[in-house]
Amino acid sequence: MKVSVFRKEHFNAAHRIFNPAWTDERNREVFGKCSNPYYHGHNYDLVVEVKGEINPDTGYVMDMSVLSRLIQQKILDYFDHRNLNEEVEEFKVRIPTAENIAVLIWERLRPEIDLKLELYITLYETERNFVRYPA
Repeated sequence: MKVSVFRKEHFNAAHRIFNPAWTDERNREVFGKCSNPYYHGHNYDLVVEVKGEINPDTGYVMDMSVLSRLIQQKILDYFDHRNLNEEVEEFKVRIPTAENIAVLIWERLRPEIDLKLELYITLYETERNFVRYPA
């Protein structure tokens, strides 16, 4: 029997959605106001789901205090109040879309969580726009 546990967090960050191989005109055409060269910000809501069997010794799928600490160290300390384009190394070669941010969050957490447990990331860029990885 598998059970999912969830931890919800929040962080703020700025970014610019643009492809550096394109002209400013092409970026505006494709990304609209999100390609503003002066950046724009979001109040992101993050939901981390860990799914697996309940450990009979602890009654936990995963100790939530451990998960909370991992999210703080690996995600919030890395992303919160940052300019993603300028301050997050991975976004010097990836466009910092919600999709790519969710994938990077998963990549940063996956090595820290027991591989027998499934990991899913849901990232809300706005209250109506969100992504899930893996799908």
